[in-house]
Amino acid sequence: MNTQHWHAHGRVLLATLLVAGSFIISARLAAVAPAASLTLLRFVLAAALLLPWVLRRADRRRQLWRAMPRGLTISLFYALFFILMFEALHSTTALNTGTLFTLVPALTGIAGIWLLRTRVSARQGLSYLLGMLGALWVIFEGSPDRALALQLNAGDRLFLLAVFCMCAYSLCMKLLYRNDSVAVLTCATLLGGAIWMGLMVWLTETPLQWQALAPADWLAMVYLVVCATLASGYLFQGGSIHLGPQRVMAYTYLNPAAVALLLWLFGGEPVAAWLWPGILLSCMATWWLQQHASSRPMPAAQRAEH
Repeated sequence: MNTQHWHAHGRVLLATLLVAGSFIISARLAAVAPAASLTLLRFVLAAALLLPWVLRRADRRRQLWRAMPRGLTISLFYALFFILMFEALHSTTALNTGTLFTLVPALTGIAGIWLLRTRVSARQGLSYLLGMLGALWVIFEGSPDRALALQLNAGDRLFLLAVFCMCAYSLCMKLLYRNDSVAVLTCATLLGGAIWMGLMVWLTETPLQWQALAPADWLAMVYLVVCATLASGYLFQGGSIHLGPQRVMAYTYLNPAAVALLLWLFGGEPVAAWLWPGILLSCMATWWLQQHASSRPMPAAQRAEH
């Protein structure tokens, strides 16, 4: 493996840790303000940071104008994901949401067979199965009885809806991609999300309550915007150039281990013994996809100005 590939794996691993941290940070913020208000603030701040860079050049401005209708469609599912996540965290844990998030690659892959005519090899299917088994082990706490009875708590059920929204977001990104600059399409999606959330807050008369955010809460929001939204997106895109999208997607299965590790390092919460089999299954899924996934890089047009 050459140096570029090692660097690419390092970037994607760092992005995975940043995303895992977002579940913990979001759990902290969920009790501070309404979900719609927090989601609106996240989109507004992220768009405000990226928009000046996009508007600097005339060609990017033209691309942004053309991409906005598609950005509105894509961002609808993206916004719903964040709303449901914040709501779910009132009655479930960061570890559970981070674990359920590992279902996204498998569900997206299954939906892609019909919608995008993509092919899933037997080896990829096995990796998806291992990842799903690892997720189910953590969610049901290693209890076959709970699994057979489908005993999900209210927050888990709500976040499962968020997972389906993230699958729809991923599929829309593929279906509506028109050789756009990644940064421009990301900006259009963030602006679209701000529009949708602004409408929702206005129509439902949801109080913003941004004044209720303490300085530590604002720092948490900055983490979500800068680290979990912009930086992780940049790192994942950079990793895709050298590793290919399937290998990057494989890192999703490390979410349970990453969340558990961060909770232990920064929250002092020990990793329960019953978690380890599920975490190991998720890590095996990541390893298996790394070994057998396509390493084709992102096409040149797609990585332009990434």
